Amino acid sequence: MMRWGNSGQAADSFYQVRPDCSQNVPSTKFKIKAGKTLSVRKWHAAFTREGCLDIASVLSRIQRGGVHPAIRGEVWEFLLGCYDPGSTFDERDQIRHRRRMQYARWKEECREMDSHVSSGKIITAPIITEDGFPINDPLVLLEATQGTSSSSSSSSTTRVEVSDSTNRVTDRQIVDWKLTLHQIGLDVLRTDRSMVFYENKENLQKLWDILAVYAWIDKEVGYCQGMSDLCSPMIVLLNDEADAFWCFERLMRRLRGNFRCTQQSVGVENQLQHLASIIQVLDPKLHDHLETLGGGDYLFAFRMFMVLFRRELSFGDSLYLWEMMWALEYDPDIFTYDETGVATHKIEGSKPKILNNVNGHLDAKRTCAVALKLHRKYLKKMQGKKT
Repeated sequence: MMRWGNSGQAADSFYQVRPDCSQNVPSTKFKIKAGKTLSVRKWHAAFTREGCLDIASVLSRIQRGGVHPAIRGEVWEFLLGCYDPGSTFDERDQIRHRRRMQYARWKEECREMDSHVSSGKIITAPIITEDGFPINDPLVLLEATQGTSSSSSSSSTTRVEVSDSTNRVTDRQIVDWKLTLHQIGLDVLRTDRSMVFYENKENLQKLWDILAVYAWIDKEVGYCQGMSDLCSPMIVLLNDEADAFWCFERLMRRLRGNFRCTQQSVGVENQLQHLASIIQVLDPKLHDHLETLGGGDYLFAFRMFMVLFRRELSFGDSLYLWEMMWALEYDPDIFTYDETGVATHKIEGSKPKILNNVNGHLDAKRTCAVALKLHRKYLKKMQGKKT
């Protein structure tokens, strides 16, 4: 049973860590505080009898103290634009039903292409060759490539049984999708495994299925490492798999640009350039020091931008950081909704060299406070330059 928590209670009780991992996993600094954290009572009071949400009345509370873990899932659906605050309870029920049906159709389409989808199993080894020939026993390939270098792994495909040409998949999009499935599986098995929540194999399967379906419907981006970190909180917060999928899909509308990488540029390159410009204004000496160290390209922040500080913060603190950012930037004008309730977000959103030792150890609350202070300082300096 979910505990509601008292003022000052940390959110760790809602995101329990396995006892054998408790020594290595940092606890959250986020505290549930009366009068600051958006409470269950305050959230429910923000709705009219018909179900319309006065979102302005809750945004400032979220900005000050985050969201109570008991209602995070439903609050996030509004912050991410899954639902129009002006919609009624009945309208949202209808939209939710249509979306669940759509997800079920996409999932069935994926299951028809590969029976592992919705099977309770997770693929962790290739099931198809680059040329589209199905590999009969992926476990053989997994055993064959263990302990070998990446340069020799491609030749190991000759040691497994590959189907003949009559079973060859010729559709390039299907082949590309199937080639990502084992990478999704490997990432899923590494994502938030310290949490008690993922001791339940059904939750792991949800995460794998959602990422597999998303990789199919967003063919331009497909699946990239790091998406499992962004999707995992949705599985934890929303009980229904389809609802978790749509929340993740809305988040990806903001962040999919992060995963667009070409030989000429990386997805977060613009953000890294913005960071460099900001540091140069706020702290020229630090910028020059980074240049001296060879970090002037700011690649050390690559992962931070890619997965929104999921690796630098504890699980609970990363959720607090996300919802605070979304509340600060929330603008009803950035979302447009069609008659089916589909929202369109008008704004899309080499190895790191330094700061690799901050995994899980940043204080989200303090970091946010300092960030806002720096933001005000930056604006003041820029205004001074204009005058």
